[in-house]
Amino acid sequence: MEQFIVNIIHRPEMVPEYAEKVTGHGQAEDIGRKALLTESLDIFKTQQECAHKNGLKTTIQMTYASLFNDEAVALAKEHHEKYGDEIGLTLLGLPCKEFREKYKTKDFCIWMFSMEDKKAIVKDVFEKFHERFGFYPESTGSYYMDAELTNYIKEQYPSVKCAVATCWEEGPKAYHTCNNSWYTFMDGGPWAPWIPSKQNTHAPAANEAEDSGIVAIPHLSRDLIACYDGNGSNFGTHPQNVLRGMIYDTETWEYPYLYNLIDQFRYQAKFNNGYAYNMMFVGPGWMNKMGRWEAPYELLLKSYEDGCAYYGKLKKEGKLTDMTMSEFADFYRQKKSYTEPECALWRDILYGSKKQVFWYCDPYMRVGVNMDQGGAIVDLRPYAAKLNWPVGIGTPHIQDASYPFLIQEKYRAGYFTHYAGEGTVRSAKICHNGEEVDLCLCRTKAHFSQDGKNRVLTLDPVEIEFSDLTVKLQTVLTFIEGTGTIKTERRVLEMSNPEAEVTINEYMVGCYGTTEYTEDMSSLTLAIEKAGEKETLSYEYKCREVSMPEAEKVSCTLPPIETVVSMNCEGSDKEGYFKEGYAFSPMFTIGYNGKLNDKEVFTTWLNLEKAD
Repeated sequence: MEQFIVNIIHRPEMVPEYAEKVTGHGQAEDIGRKALLTESLDIFKTQQECAHKNGLKTTIQMTYASLFNDEAVALAKEHHEKYGDEIGLTLLGLPCKEFREKYKTKDFCIWMFSMEDKKAIVKDVFEKFHERFGFYPESTGSYYMDAELTNYIKEQYPSVKCAVATCWEEGPKAYHTCNNSWYTFMDGGPWAPWIPSKQNTHAPAANEAEDSGIVAIPHLSRDLIACYDGNGSNFGTHPQNVLRGMIYDTETWEYPYLYNLIDQFRYQAKFNNGYAYNMMFVGPGWMNKMGRWEAPYELLLKSYEDGCAYYGKLKKEGKLTDMTMSEFADFYRQKKSYTEPECALWRDILYGSKKQVFWYCDPYMRVGVNMDQGGAIVDLRPYAAKLNWPVGIGTPHIQDASYPFLIQEKYRAGYFTHYAGEGTVRSAKICHNGEEVDLCLCRTKAHFSQDGKNRVLTLDPVEIEFSDLTVKLQTVLTFIEGTGTIKTERRVLEMSNPEAEVTINEYMVGCYGTTEYTEDMSSLTLAIEKAGEKETLSYEYKCREVSMPEAEKVSCTLPPIETVVSMNCEGSDKEGYFKEGYAFSPMFTIGYNGKLNDKEVFTTWLNLEKAD
């Protein structure tokens, strides 16, 4: 039986983060103004009412500011007793008079503070919570929680079992659409719940030794195509995100996209052993009556009421289970093993196109596969490295919490590039009599299945037309659980001339980074080897190429992200190769050439592992 679970999270944000700048009337805001505090608490009450009247329980994540407000504390206690709501503690909502006087800063993102300040803030907030409630919370969170912060909280407050720990694809794309003013970068993490490793919050734990001790959930359930292609702040199951994206009828105030998005998350149970997850997390600032946002208050309120009503309807129909965060953490640990992946076969519901993307996440990698590009890998994050990436003041990454990529089509071009060079992508080229077709040009559709513990993506066959030959070719991708390996099979199903022969070039163009801007590639090492023979090349931007017949392995070692990516192959006349990039196109390429006849299969494996 399929199970769809929702976490509804509310925070009594006494001083909304966005209130610091200006109001909708251009007036500088006084964060201690009584009317602002009263209004924020009233909005929190409204949100709670929306959930409760639809039979839904919530997780109340108390902010630091709300812990100084007797009414907010009393409400949390009352709703815990009456509705079964959980009283948790968020590390959002820090700004208030007490916080400012002590820390002398306008910073409010916990992961951006120095580690010394993180510890002091955690102690202040958690102890104040205990003072008000007589116990420590079982859940916490922020937009992002770095590994050092998570480990410290779990060590000091072992009651914590669940945390909001990242925003999916809240990186350069969101930064640009906020006029280059939103300095939160956290691309490359999971889009669905996971158990973070002690080394890196984004990278799931592979075993008990790596387990940070918490279950992490994302900040919002987001559209896995629209948020990847564009600004994530517009496309999530936060109803006001949908309004911000103008995805509603301005006359009727209806938004079918919101319900379609929730339903598509329900659909993911088919790819995850019968389980699917959704969350809704909305602070009071979004429903402010002063008109700060892109829609009038009446529409903001209606959207939230309608969102809760839809979840309530699903619950009444037996199609949804509402849980608190700590309840969900217990459920998740019983339901999932460390190496079990999260899978999503996602279709475009925003524009109604036929685009389809498959996402795969496990302790070794996060992978995006685009069926509009013939099943090419367009995003690849090497979690196998469990890269230690300290974040905040006093570290090399003050704002950038993203997990680095090896492939990223949005920041490093992908297949469709300018007149020179190549973008990052994992695909194949089929060649015949001097003609070449890249499978990136062959749109297809995918079908998901499971073979034991392996997840299999079988693509619809594509027809490749040369001037004197038509080849019908099928791609099958197998994600081998617990290994960091993706197997790719190219099967020739039919040729218009059964006696003909084509050549195949299986390739990966890669680099590393977290933004659009290139990193220094000079520490990379390319290698190719077979029994007792190995040739290596230190990357010097010299555009060199090396090949080896019957090569057993082709690889690139990337010391800055402690990763080795390699390929090996089975196929006729296989020849491994690597290519060094140049300054104008600073990528590397690894791959295999070979031959294919009618009814033959050419197989390659892409492997990720941690560098020594």
